[in-house]
Amino acid sequence: QVQLVESGGGLVQAGGSLRLTCTASGPTLSSYVMGWFRQPPGKEREFVAAISWSRTTYYADSVKGRFTISRDNAENTVYLQMNSLKPEDTAVYYCATGLLGRTSVGVSTSYDYWGQGTQVTVSS
Repeated sequence: QVQLVESGGGLVQAGGSLRLTCTASGPTLSSYVMGWFRQPPGKEREFVAAISWSRTTYYADSVKGRFTISRDNAENTVYLQMNSLKPEDTAVYYCATGLLGRTSVGVSTSYDYWGQGTQVTVSS
């Protein structure tokens, strides 16, 4: 059983930065894609970024050039560096992982395991 724990959320002013961390416990996530999703207040959960075991990265258009996803395979950890934050980035951010192909990285139902979420609030 894989358990994911996110950390690093908080309150930041527009233009600021935050770094989210997600650590997985359990078996080594060899071949697993690790991803970040977010759910803004009153909206559906949406894809943010994902990274394959070989470190191929995928981003939503809304965060390209501002967010960077990375992973440490030895530590079963994935990071999301968020720069130039905007008020519309305010959301609960979730880490997820699963065995899936590159065409499915943006689909939440493709992931097998989820963290509990961490709140990110960007003030204007």
